[in-house]
Amino acid sequence: MHEATSVMLVGVGGQGTVLVSSILSKGLVAAGYDVKMSEIHGMAQRGGSVSTQVRYGDVVHSPIVGKGGADVLVSFETMEALRWLEFGQTSGKVIVTTIGYRPLRF
Repeated sequence: MHEATSVMLVGVGGQGTVLVSSILSKGLVAAGYDVKMSEIHGMAQRGGSVSTQVRYGDVVHSPIVGKGGADVLVSFETMEALRWLEFGQTSGKVIVTTIGYRPLRF
């Protein structure tokens, strides 16, 4: 039996975090995996933190990823990557996107 793989996707409201998680989950179901997804919107409409958790494998009992449990942490915003970093495994992967990123100019 294959142990469940845990993916966390994090960002701020309006970046498509929930949409990407939904697409990922549907693709994994189509590939034959058991998939569980959980989402937390927070203050999404105000640019607040949004996190989703996707777990997949042969059999998945819970959608929840605890601290140190994510195999992959995908962040759509640098500060959110830092906020949620403790949820990643020490041997896991962290992916931070910079799409639409504009450096601050002083």
